[in-house]
Amino acid sequence: MSQFYEISPEQIEKNPFIMIDKEWMLIGAEKEGEVNAMTASWGGLGVLWNKKVSFCFIRPQRYTREFVDSADRFSLSFFEEKYRDTLGYFGRVSGRTENKIEKSGLTVSYAEGAPYFAEGNLILICRKIYVGTIEPEHILLPEIDKTIYSQQDYHKVYVGEIVKVLMKV
Repeated sequence: MSQFYEISPEQIEKNPFIMIDKEWMLIGAEKEGEVNAMTASWGGLGVLWNKKVSFCFIRPQRYTREFVDSADRFSLSFFEEKYRDTLGYFGRVSGRTENKIEKSGLTVSYAEGAPYFAEGNLILICRKIYVGTIEPEHILLPEIDKTIYSQQDYHKVYVGEIVKVLMKV
């Protein structure tokens, strides 16, 4: 298994637009001793309330949302391109119907009380500091509500203080 070393959030050199939008990430959390994760391509990194933060979005029907809701911490795991099919699998299949982690062959590790994937090359461990739901009356572009939320399944927004960043050696 690969080794990681800790860096500060300011030392992340990779472009977050590429990391999140183009390469994707797994959002992972634990509930009652079980780990679940899902692929995400919406989110960001920044500063809020004088803290280095990540933010991500999860629709109500996603099983992982139950895990992130019940946990104090969650992880964002980023991977090399060779894991693209695995990330696609985590986005297509629900953990309600099968054990995605076992079938994927990924290895769960822990840091700061949050599960992450040892095969990742950059890991953000986050402590939840804000949870909210996108409200249709606050969407200023009607085409977004019409196209993205035609089912009225508005995302929950999770903001996490980045408490640890692990980078693969």
